[in-house]
Amino acid sequence: MTPPQRRSDPRLSRRETLLFEAGIKLGGVFHQYLGIPVSERTAASLARAIEAAVGLQPFVRRVKVHIHPKRGGPLGRGRFAYRYLTPEMLDVTVQLVDGGTAVEALLQHRPDLRYPLMKVVRMNDPGRPSGGQRRPGRRVKASSRRSRPRSRR
Repeated sequence: MTPPQRRSDPRLSRRETLLFEAGIKLGGVFHQYLGIPVSERTAASLARAIEAAVGLQPFVRRVKVHIHPKRGGPLGRGRFAYRYLTPEMLDVTVQLVDGGTAVEALLQHRPDLRYPLMKVVRMNDPGRPSGGQRRPGRRVKASSRRSRPRSRR
């Protein structure tokens, strides 16, 4: 029996690897820590613990977690007076580096969307222009574009 042939090449560029890893790390923070008890008193230490855990993973150069406990739901009473970590409370930034390639991604609750959005905010890949970069050349102002030739006076 002959082994099956690969249908796609499993090799990824550094940039593709870092983009994938950024999503994994932010998704991990989101799905792993939601529901953990948190208060004003414990928010900073919980944030540092999450940073330390994520910082152990491959390619991580920097991770910053900020927890806003006041964004959560109502407190319980008496000995049950705590909140649990919710998406609205999290602001997480990760920076991943492999060689000269770097990616920075963010997890932040968007009140306008009522959703915790994960997005890439910066990429640096030497030797490959990013989608937003223009190549050097002539710039045309929008006001100078005309549909018909200008008459001389």
